[in-house]
Amino acid sequence: MSSFLHQRTLQNPFSNPFPVSASSSTNSKRSFSSILDPTTLLALLALVVVVGVFCPWLGMPQALSFTFTSTSASKWDHYTLEQALSFVAKNGSVIVCIVSQPYLPFLNNWLISIAMQDRQDMVLVIAEDYASLHRVNDLWPGHAVLIPPVLDAEAAHKGNPSLLIGSGFFNFTARRPRHLLKILELGYGVMYNDVDMVWLADPFPYLVGNHDVYFTDDMTTIKPLNHSHDLPPPGKKGRPYICSCMIFLRPTNEAKLVLKKWIEELQIQPWTKTVKSNDQPAFNWALMKIAKEVDMYLLPQAAFPTGGLYFKNKTWVKETKGMHVIIHNNYIVGFEKKIKRFRDYGLWLVDDHAHESPLGTL
Repeated sequence: MSSFLHQRTLQNPFSNPFPVSASSSTNSKRSFSSILDPTTLLALLALVVVVGVFCPWLGMPQALSFTFTSTSASKWDHYTLEQALSFVAKNGSVIVCIVSQPYLPFLNNWLISIAMQDRQDMVLVIAEDYASLHRVNDLWPGHAVLIPPVLDAEAAHKGNPSLLIGSGFFNFTARRPRHLLKILELGYGVMYNDVDMVWLADPFPYLVGNHDVYFTDDMTTIKPLNHSHDLPPPGKKGRPYICSCMIFLRPTNEAKLVLKKWIEELQIQPWTKTVKSNDQPAFNWALMKIAKEVDMYLLPQAAFPTGGLYFKNKTWVKETKGMHVIIHNNYIVGFEKKIKRFRDYGLWLVDDHAHESPLGTL
């Protein structure tokens, strides 16, 4: 492990490196007691106040200003994706999510569910801001990385991030295929999850065979338990409805092609005020256009249901009880509504299981 993952030994700030004799110590006490009379103390206090108020306006050198910096923060700013992957990967694969500060409560909930399956050591959090990078690594060293360039704060928060809409949300999600492509190019397989998901079981046994890319259907139409694992046919909009929020990719040239085509499609269909796009249609156009060149695998619906099915069809949930692996809290808009629905179904794990999270109560 790299040296920056270790804490530096601190010297005792109360030790005196220059011991003095008893007589000199006595003299010192007398001199200090005579100097620190009430009038002198008041003068010193006034000086501190004046310096504190006017220093920022006078442009005094940084060395003279009374500021506190986090030594842990700066070291993670230089932590690279390659270093992070070598630290967290197990058997050549990692579990990745992408977050900015507003999503940290969902990150913690998702992590708890993964820890319950004993897979948390494989998790790498890709932070889209320094606040998230420092927060996660302060609590869980080495498990968060920021991939430059940093997303512009103004661009990231246009619209309403808590509602998961607007150009800011598009700017945030549109970086996903680039991040995943970098991981594949470094030779690692990657499972990507949105953090509004909860694991009920370990998904890795469901990655059967040696396909290039694995994904889930976002349609609510019930499929037979033995449904086809091929890319579904196009829907009414001329493309399939595959979810871009749960993907597993092997580090093959064909999987890289999927991500490159996804990036191209995002450039063709950017977010505008008239066409409020998101990353998922571009993902589906990419899959459809290169379907004959890539070995794709549709994961079983009973194990990986869309939220529009799991949360809205009680009969189906009862019939498939015990088969569910990852639940996606989609088909609903807004942080508060998602949290309430998770709570209603006993899936907001931070309430009772925060001690099982690598991040604690965050």
